[in-house]
Amino acid sequence: MSSQSTCHAGTDSGEYDVGAGAGSAGLLHSLFRTKPIDQVVHEDGQGEGGELKRTMGLWQLTLFSVGATLGTGIFFVLGQAVPVAGPAVVLGFVLAGVTALFSALSYAELAGTIPVSGSSYSYTYATMGELVAWVCGWCLLLEYAVSVSAVASSWGGYLNDFFDAAFGFTLPQAISHTPGDEGGVVNLPAVIIIALAMVLLLQGTSESATANTIMVSLKMVVLAFFCVVAFTAFDTGNFSSFAPMGWAGISAAGSKVFFSYIGFDAASTAGEEAKNPKRDLPLAILLSLLIVTVIYVLVGVAAVGAMPWQDFDSDTSLADVLNLATGNASWASLILSFGVVISMGTVVLTVLYGQTRILFAMSRDGLVPKVFERVGRNSVPVANTVIVCAFVALLAAVVPLGQLAEATSIGTLFAFSLVNLGVIVLRRTRPDLPRSFRSPLFPITPIIGVALCVYLMAGLESVTWLVFLIWLAVGMVAYFGYGRRNSKLARARTSD
Repeated sequence: MSSQSTCHAGTDSGEYDVGAGAGSAGLLHSLFRTKPIDQVVHEDGQGEGGELKRTMGLWQLTLFSVGATLGTGIFFVLGQAVPVAGPAVVLGFVLAGVTALFSALSYAELAGTIPVSGSSYSYTYATMGELVAWVCGWCLLLEYAVSVSAVASSWGGYLNDFFDAAFGFTLPQAISHTPGDEGGVVNLPAVIIIALAMVLLLQGTSESATANTIMVSLKMVVLAFFCVVAFTAFDTGNFSSFAPMGWAGISAAGSKVFFSYIGFDAASTAGEEAKNPKRDLPLAILLSLLIVTVIYVLVGVAAVGAMPWQDFDSDTSLADVLNLATGNASWASLILSFGVVISMGTVVLTVLYGQTRILFAMSRDGLVPKVFERVGRNSVPVANTVIVCAFVALLAAVVPLGQLAEATSIGTLFAFSLVNLGVIVLRRTRPDLPRSFRSPLFPITPIIGVALCVYLMAGLESVTWLVFLIWLAVGMVAYFGYGRRNSKLARARTSD
């Protein structure tokens, strides 16, 4: 393959491609070959295995992101954040929301410009090349698989809380906890929640979106219930010393609650199943972030208003605040525990959906086996969904995840960084592309987005970095052993 033919193939689409050459230079160039955006958009939901179907509107896309973001974090994060910020924890939520906003703006721009499945993986392939895209996709696989396994694994404990409040009994330790927990043998509730999510996903995207809409609505009703009840015990005196630790406390609280915002990008994985992706994807991403931020601030105000901030410690949950406000009324605990169980269900459903669509996009590009792009009768990648759910169920049922779950944070922040960089690259290489949304104050906003992600990554524990680096090393073996050899883009270039 000549350098001339490769460059020509890239420039036909107005796309930047470094071309290929001999020796080490040719290898380097091949690793950073970009996928022409015209080709990315033209594929539009279809691969050799079949075509995805556009069934999701703006509200469904928005609630997909809300469902992935609004998990169990808000029910328990106040115990970690309030002691370091006091009543100013509400500003900590706003600070975390603004921090997430910088990356959300970049996601919104790329989602409207490149409205396809695969989220940041697909955006990176079109802007920074195949190797970077592979690394991004590989990190997303770690993030999605481990995070949904961790959520499913802990679902049994919260299900027991609900059973205890409602019926006065709990499931035996042996069948509700993993072997790493005392008395745990196999976590059957984790398998059940994943199986239920799989059944919904196999019914079709529209059916999954409808189920998610119902569950997210129930979750928001439960949080509204908490706010209403907590406000009945509201004491303005609890806010008299609003920021006892000053800006340092607000900043510390913002860092602790930031990870409660992860998931706003879920709508971007549905790019090829959205009815009007160029309009709806950017709106869904930004609306979901706004909705979640408003809910978090309201919950924070209600909680601190009902319980003096000095009484919060690392074990404090919304249930403790509710018990104080109602005098330990059992009905209040029952409703809140129901909300936690539903919250975890929406996270499992939406994250599993996102992972299957990322694998669909990677399979269509030849970087993972073709089985992941085969679409069945309901316009669903059936084998893909079954394989992912079976793997995640096994992981959640018998593997003690422990600190491995924290690795999801670094994978997420890494993907956020690449999306911010992708906006900068694409503005330079393809300024002519029609964009349904433009990130304001360019290039300041994506640069700040990258800086904030790097800052948060630097603050993660060394064991998290170790897991991340080991995962990357395994990914490099997989890429050079399979992905690079089977890449459809490489074969297309060779045939030029």
